[in-house]
Amino acid sequence: MQEQLSNRINNLATSQTLAMAAKARELRAEGKDIIGLSLGEPDFNTPDFIKEAAIQAINDDYNSYTPVDGYVELKDAIINKFKRDNQLTYDRSQIVVSTGAKQSLANVAMVLLNPGDEVILPCPYWVSYAEIVKLAEGTPVEVPTSVETDFKMTPEQLEAAITPKTKMIWYSSPCNPSGMVYSKEELRGLADVLKKHPDIIVVSDEIYEHINFVGDHASMAQFEDMYDRVVTVNGVSKAFAMTGWRIGYIGAPAWIARACNKMQGQITSGANCIAQRAVITALEAPVSKISYMIDTFKSRRKLVNDLLNDIEGFVTTDPEGAFYVFPNISHFFGKTIKGHKIENATDFSMLLLEEALVATVTGDAFGSPNCIRLSYAASESQIEEALKRIKTVLTEV
Repeated sequence: MQEQLSNRINNLATSQTLAMAAKARELRAEGKDIIGLSLGEPDFNTPDFIKEAAIQAINDDYNSYTPVDGYVELKDAIINKFKRDNQLTYDRSQIVVSTGAKQSLANVAMVLLNPGDEVILPCPYWVSYAEIVKLAEGTPVEVPTSVETDFKMTPEQLEAAITPKTKMIWYSSPCNPSGMVYSKEELRGLADVLKKHPDIIVVSDEIYEHINFVGDHASMAQFEDMYDRVVTVNGVSKAFAMTGWRIGYIGAPAWIARACNKMQGQITSGANCIAQRAVITALEAPVSKISYMIDTFKSRRKLVNDLLNDIEGFVTTDPEGAFYVFPNISHFFGKTIKGHKIENATDFSMLLLEEALVATVTGDAFGSPNCIRLSYAASESQIEEALKRIKTVLTEV
């Protein structure tokens, strides 16, 4: 019955991060000892003080439909968080709470894009950006960056990518998958270009904001001349180890927030009531309550980079945030390893999965076909064993 499916779903790519995770689960079910470095999911438990807030919400009988755009108390906590952490001032009309930051992004795409509108995506970009844009009938415009430029788009590249059809630019900082962070000065350089194109909307994905190893986090909306055209996307999945709780949110111009509220009202309505109550507690807590996780990620970053740099053929950067490394592995293209002909990053990722029993993600999924992504949201022992296996496979050619 495949022919009865819509063109929309037939043309939609499968998330390669989720596909690799599924493949790894299949191999584990067959008895293979797979080490997963593919999913962007903290290996910590949700902090107890957040779980206790959820239990209290259950005991307080929070079980009814929630407002489409979120509880007022949660919106106020988000407003205070934006002020405290980002020096951004929003009011309730500018906040929309969604079932994860992915829904927040999808809402924005659906309410702003018309067929043929172009969205600039600095590469590498998070795996779902391009497909979300396509679902909204927009056109992704990839702007390549490289390990040599720390995977950051320059003002000159941005200017060259803008056309009369450009409607939006989407980026993440800290970046998934590269881990690189745009400084305030770098964002100002991009903003100076965008000043000349006042109709372009910016989507700033800041979900990894607190997992930052280089200092203060900068938001595009901090600039007074950009504030009215920036959608700031955030959530609690990464820094608070709450991936399964599914709460994301935006701070945006009120007219965009109203449209997202309208869209969400016809798709999912309000996000989970218990999760929302727990997130109030999470956001009201000082960031120091989660610093132990950030410190651990920083330690793992050094470990994984040191081990990668000990393997000939990997070209790495020193990630500034998030919990990924994104090495260039094009050195291996054209080689045959363990009977696998390596033509691209996808072949290389499959080699590592099948021969080293280590799950990674191909850079093709992120618009950077010369790289692979490894997540260090895993224990140090798992990281050490994974990199030992990879080195063994690549040196026994």
